[in-house]
Amino acid sequence: MPLLEMRNIVKEFPGVKALDGVSFTLEAAEFHALVGENGAGKSTLMKVLSGVYPVGNYDGEILIEDNPQQFRGIRDSENAGVAIIFQELSLVKELTVGENIFLGQEPSKFGVIDWSELYHRASTLLRDLHLSIDPRVPVGSLGIGQQQLVEIAKALSKKAKILVLDEPTAALTESEVATLFDILRKLKTAGVGMIYISHKLDEVFEMSDRITVLRDGRTVATHAASDLTKEKVIQLMVGRDVGDIFPKVEHELGDIALEIRNLTAHSIDNPNKKVVDDVSFSVRKGEVLGIAGLMGAGRTELLMAIFGAWQGTYGREIFVDGKLVAINSPADAISNGVGFVTEDRKRFGLILEQTILDNMTLAGLRTISGKILTNRTKEMMAARTPMESLRIKANSPMTVAGTLSGGNQQKVVLGKWLLTGPKVLFLDEPTRGIDVGAKQEIYAEINKLAKQGLAIVLVSSELPEVLGLADRILVLHEGKLAAELTRKDATPEKVMAAATGNN
Repeated sequence: MPLLEMRNIVKEFPGVKALDGVSFTLEAAEFHALVGENGAGKSTLMKVLSGVYPVGNYDGEILIEDNPQQFRGIRDSENAGVAIIFQELSLVKELTVGENIFLGQEPSKFGVIDWSELYHRASTLLRDLHLSIDPRVPVGSLGIGQQQLVEIAKALSKKAKILVLDEPTAALTESEVATLFDILRKLKTAGVGMIYISHKLDEVFEMSDRITVLRDGRTVATHAASDLTKEKVIQLMVGRDVGDIFPKVEHELGDIALEIRNLTAHSIDNPNKKVVDDVSFSVRKGEVLGIAGLMGAGRTELLMAIFGAWQGTYGREIFVDGKLVAINSPADAISNGVGFVTEDRKRFGLILEQTILDNMTLAGLRTISGKILTNRTKEMMAARTPMESLRIKANSPMTVAGTLSGGNQQKVVLGKWLLTGPKVLFLDEPTRGIDVGAKQEIYAEINKLAKQGLAIVLVSSELPEVLGLADRILVLHEGKLAAELTRKDATPEKVMAAATGNN
């Protein structure tokens, strides 16, 4: 008898069948990976399981320990022993860590919240996660990686029999990933069944007992992990053989497009702390410049300070095409030909309630549509080009951005900046949370843009991505430039040695 059985699940949205008869089983004490391209139906299936899409909004059956379930909402799913950690965190930034962990299930005495017991329990959970933070601090003061672990502590507080993790390591450091996996192994020993959604196939194969592949809303295959290879999984995901993920492309470098001199930026919370310390560099037309480093090294802060978006104090000199320019705001950056695909697409890259068309034309609206009056026909014509070249899966440019999969949302953000006609394009974690097939499309677009003469600055936590795409690599360590390596000289060992301060 499986711990969980989902039978012939069908879920439709207007004009789209997101799930088309998907079946899935989970055993107790099993680690079961669920993989597929963005838009394959993984998150939709888990939203059915979690009660986000309640009974009556889908067809099919859900059984837990052979008992039929009809979830009218999230609370029903949680009461049945299901806990889910979505890719996008659901924490309330203004509340404390402890308040977030026990939100909606606060311990009480005589109808009043028992704060002492709440923080005691929170401390115990955090200690089990090896997370040394005060449960009384606001969760918004933590880094993204620590917030992810708090989200996991919140799920564990519900003593779930079934734990669903949707891209849980996307924002974690290597040490945090190791801590998480140790915790998951202990939960498995205790009999918890886990459904793991991830595009990181190394993690999938490290942890999984079985792997189920979805494609276009259908179940393609379920196999023991030991019977599969990464190449076979990728082939099942995309429905075709996948060649070299990083095609060997030689870029023809031109004149210096962007030069940064003596950039120093200070922490938002501590003005005496430097998050970027006297960094200078340049990038040429047609060049992909990779920026590597561990979490907290100052990579994102560097880009935001150049773009005029860093909220702390900073100073630097910026030259675009050899001319000294003043960039004090994102508007200044855009007018000087700098575009920025940000790490957090939902917070900084998109207006989720607006259409693809509105999002894509937003940054370059004046040049696309006119300085005084907008021209929707011109906007529609402009938006169709990146929609086609980036293979955005949507019925039309009028599709609401928030209804797209994560990978397609990322493509909309990239398309938005391409429509500004940039001279320099910053890409901060451009493939985070994107499947292998979509990654290849992004990589091909990066190489195409470089061939057209665009200067690209690429920040990525995935070392193979930096090594596979960059002509030259800058490595940051604690805000300082620790190394500069050519593609020929760069190796994983050299990059990691510099990133950890051991070069």
